[in-house]
Amino acid sequence: MKEKSSYIRNNKVFIFPLGLLVVLVAMGTLIPHPFGEVSENLTNSITKDFGWFYLLLVTGILFYLLYLCLSPIGQIKLGNPNSKPEHSTASWIAMMFSAGMGIGLVFYGAAEPLSHYAINPPLADPSSRKALEDSFQYTFFYWGIHAWGVYAIVGLALAYFGFRKQERYLLSETFKPLLDNTDGFIGKTIDIITIVATVIGVATTLGFGASQINGGLSYLFGISNNFKVQTVIILVTILLFILSAMSGLGKGVKILSNLNLILAIGLLAIAIVVGPSVRIFDNLTNSLGNYLQNFLAMSFRSSSFYPEKRGWINSWTIFYWAWWISWSPFVGVFIARISKGRTIREFISVVLLIPTILSILWFTSFGTLSTSVQEAGFDLTGFATEEVLFATFSHYSLGKVMSIVALVLIVSFFITSADSATFVLAMLSEKGNLNPSNKKKIVWGALLALIAISLLFSGGLTALENTLIIVALPFSLVIIFMMITLLIELKHEKNKMGLSITPDRLPKTNQPFKSYSED
Repeated sequence: MKEKSSYIRNNKVFIFPLGLLVVLVAMGTLIPHPFGEVSENLTNSITKDFGWFYLLLVTGILFYLLYLCLSPIGQIKLGNPNSKPEHSTASWIAMMFSAGMGIGLVFYGAAEPLSHYAINPPLADPSSRKALEDSFQYTFFYWGIHAWGVYAIVGLALAYFGFRKQERYLLSETFKPLLDNTDGFIGKTIDIITIVATVIGVATTLGFGASQINGGLSYLFGISNNFKVQTVIILVTILLFILSAMSGLGKGVKILSNLNLILAIGLLAIAIVVGPSVRIFDNLTNSLGNYLQNFLAMSFRSSSFYPEKRGWINSWTIFYWAWWISWSPFVGVFIARISKGRTIREFISVVLLIPTILSILWFTSFGTLSTSVQEAGFDLTGFATEEVLFATFSHYSLGKVMSIVALVLIVSFFITSADSATFVLAMLSEKGNLNPSNKKKIVWGALLALIAISLLFSGGLTALENTLIIVALPFSLVIIFMMITLLIELKHEKNKMGLSITPDRLPKTNQPFKSYSED
């Protein structure tokens, strides 16, 4: 009995999330409609009553990161002064891009600009010139620097405390300047929320990924689009990413991420060549200008003087900000893990700008392809979201080739996201162990597969998606306090080092400056 209680006490961050997830999945599977109704009502209440909060928070994060990047603080390394990056810059970018939103880009690349143009425009009438113009700048807005800012702040705080201050690799450790004991109730709660949000986010992604793979197979080869096929897809891919996860971060995830980047660039190049090339670059230039010109207006747009437009803001802007916040524990932890040896300035500038630029190029290219087909009189709005990309390709030369490459890319992104997630979950549930056991990876991998399958079967994916949005609210408070503790410690180190242009003194190896006691 003592051994049992000791195991529970030492593994709270592993056992408690498992129990909570079992309850959530049981509700999503056994009572999907009541669970979905309650979660949807809560989600609607949050987006309505806390929309202003999300708008201020996400934009505030960008100004906060800009200050750190431009100030002398930007010189501080995420690690010892002499530490070197563990991964090449190309591999580093490939891994953060794959984990951050790789599968989402393929899923929504053609579908989202089309939706903003022909189905539900933000400001204009559907299928109008104004709607087409707005469709690209709002897609850039949702998938650009704001999303990566949320990821960056979580990743930066964790990397700083983990590699610079040599603390355990847990989000709770970033609260050391404020908490006397990060192993107490508040610290454990933070770590549990992190794990639950990660599992729910990845499980929903697995469900959507399986749906899109099935949609592609159905459109291209006539394979049935149903639960049985999606289950087989999940089981096959789960075996692949467990094998990849067991090979370690430096092998499986790194190799797959590099492959993803090559395939993505290849698919993008083909799309530009076979598509309306001039129009793609015209749209890119014009839409980028609109995005930059209206950046602040879009960032703070709450439609308080036009209540009839508030529904659109809630279903898009507020939903996306909550979605990125809920995804930030997983993506932030992973980005932090691969960023040792980078300076704060390098970390912020690369994490914010490079994925944003790639996303803008991606959505411009595939959005131009889909909206051009729609303008030509071929209605794409009747296709399911997971089929829009393949339906778009069918109207262009090399369409079959692009569809096959896209399908391979989806599978590869699918495996990489799950691979990264099992690594992060195993690491968090082993008290921040940077090289977690294969046993934990397999447990989390199997659990992710079971959750995705059960919710696809019951139709509970939407309810789980809403749950993720609900989790975003308490985690947004965690982010605020994380920003405070990070600034406290960075200011302290800046003063200790006498940072201006160059540091006056550096900490001794393995003896970082700390403002708090170790008692």
